[in-house]
This record gives sequence, C-alpha cells and structure tokens, in this order.
Amino acid sequence: MADIRNTSEHQQKVYERWAPIYDRVYKGLLRDGHRTLARMASEAGRDILEVGVGTGLVLPYYPTHCRVTGIDLSEHMIAKAREKVSREHLVQVQALQVMNAHALEFADRSFDAVSLPFVITLIPEPERALDECARVTRPGGEIVIASKLGDGRGIQGAIEEAVAPLVHRVGWSSAFRISRITEWAERRGDFEVTEIRGVFPNGFFKVMRLKHRLDG
Repeated sequence: MADIRNTSEHQQKVYERWAPIYDRVYKGLLRDGHRTLARMASEAGRDILEVGVGTGLVLPYYPTHCRVTGIDLSEHMIAKAREKVSREHLVQVQALQVMNAHALEFADRSFDAVSLPFVITLIPEPERALDECARVTRPGGEIVIASKLGDGRGIQGAIEEAVAPLVHRVGWSSAFRISRITEWAERRGDFEVTEIRGVFPNGFFKVMRLKHRLDG
C-alpha cells in the first residue's frame, strides 16, 4: 500500500506543476486521440464517466446530448476543468469530482460508457481500476481507453523501455503493454476487446474499445 500511496503522491505533485501549462503542451498532440475516445464513448450511450478528466481537454468533444461525469485525482486539474466547462458552456458536463479510480463512488451499472483518456498507464493498480470501471458500466456498455499502449516488440519496444524513466518525470509511462488490458478482459470473461485503433501521430497512440458481454 505504501508504494501505491507514494505513486499517487508523485502523480499529484507532477500534475500540480503541469496543470497551468498542460493544455498548451498536450492539446494538439492528443487531439486525435481525444476526439476518437469521445466519439466511441458516446456511441455506447449518453451517460458517460470519464476517469482522469485532467484539465478537461476531452470534454468539448462529447456531443451535447451526452451526460458526462468527470473525475480526477488532482484537485488542481479538476479546478482547471471546471473553469473550462464554465468558459466554454459545456452543457454536456454534469459533474466534476476529485476521486480515486481505485474506489469509484458510484453505484453499480451507473454509466453506458467509461472513458479513460491517457491515464491508464499512470494508475498504480490498473486492473483494480478497470474492475471498478467494469462495476459501474451497464450491461452492453463499453470501456474506452486512449493511451500510449505498446506491444514491447521490435525497435518501438526498445524505445519504450529506454524512455520510461524520462516520461515518468512528466507523469507518463511508455512501458505499459496492450496485453495487460487484454489479459484483464480475458480473466474476467465479461468484457471483450472489440477494437484497437491507432491515432495521431502515426499510430503511436492507441484507442482501445472493450465491450461488456451480455452473456458474460
């Protein structure tokens, strides 16, 4: 538990520093992934939970008929997201809350979709968080993940390992494997991976779609 707590504290410190400039650095780089994530999540239904909402970069891309709830571990990021919702009149956003992905404070089967934009590699216990996402997803709903998801093979795999210590300093991980998520789904048996789509730049980032199996 100490290691998890220390990791969470590291993330909060990182994002306290990054909150004021996060949008300027990442808005263009992650735009394609954000748009794709929001579109896929909205296709699953109107009630959406976004885990790791950050400064709210994804929020404008959800259709206005959606009802979006966003959570984040960082109070500083949530404050920026609230400013964005007010400034841009994002009527689709219902609530923004500080919350830990390991212990979602929502009832079972509350959402049609749960989206995770570039956060899964940062969560200390991603399988535990995914279990929570699964719990709050309605039957037939989806979990949609956008991230730097590698496969550990070839030159790209070597690069991922080499830059891992560097990207940790800015709160990211480059060594997280797609197989970790697919194996989680296989172990559970009630979710299946239905799509893995490469997005800008040149497929370096991925958007992964997991659907709740009604017969699972």
